[in-house]
Amino acid sequence: MTTQEAIEAAVTRLAEAQQSGVPCEPVRDLIGTDDLPAAYAVQQGLVQARLAAGAVVVGRKIGATSKAVQDQLGVDQPDFGYLLDEMDVSAAAQPGGAPISMASLLQPRVEAEVAFRLGKDLDLPEDEITLDAVRDAVAVAIPSLEIVDSRIAGWQIKFTDTVADCASSALFVVGTDEKTLDEINPIDVEMSLTINGEVKSSGNGAACLGDPLEALRWLAVQSARFGDPLRAGQLILSGALGPFVPFAAGDDVVATISGFAPLSVKFGS
Repeated sequence: MTTQEAIEAAVTRLAEAQQSGVPCEPVRDLIGTDDLPAAYAVQQGLVQARLAAGAVVVGRKIGATSKAVQDQLGVDQPDFGYLLDEMDVSAAAQPGGAPISMASLLQPRVEAEVAFRLGKDLDLPEDEITLDAVRDAVAVAIPSLEIVDSRIAGWQIKFTDTVADCASSALFVVGTDEKTLDEINPIDVEMSLTINGEVKSSGNGAACLGDPLEALRWLAVQSARFGDPLRAGQLILSGALGPFVPFAAGDDVVATISGFAPLSVKFGS
């Protein structure tokens, strides 16, 4: 069992990497490769520090939902992290929006996915968190980009490393073209992501745990188990529809998800 001292040491290592901009060694030497409660305890330590500094939780993200991303990361199951208001750079996608600053990023990648805004709480007994219940809780689906990042050098991570590192999260962008689930079926969408006009990633809704709504159901179950159920108004990034890809300052990134207007951003320095 991982000690509290080891958990705190992992929190410090990851926090210092973010603050310094210098990626660190993995934290699995401190918390092991199988102790998920310890990994999520590290994540909570990092999140709580940001909340204490004034950040606000606005939702969750689901990571490693597609086989392509699992293969990229060398993991075999999804994980989740928290979305904070300070991670939201959606203004960059608006007409005349400023480029997204890369100042806080260490070794970022970008991926396209379907996001959900919840209209109802998903505070239910686990056996009642069905696909129908999840569908009923969704207010709208929204196209999104997630800028993932790793504080761990060279993305040399195992599962507990990425969980501890806030599910390798950094920034996110959501569009304004919101659709109800009567207007769009997330499992049927097709995605293409271009950088400077060249297709770099593609995929579909079925690549996300078989259905983005199934990914949301999985998250609702995990959140209930952790005693922090999903709430009305929260934004949920359901997971990548295809491989994540690197980008550089000055790049133009466009995510086209069928049924939605394209989502475009530019990265600055």
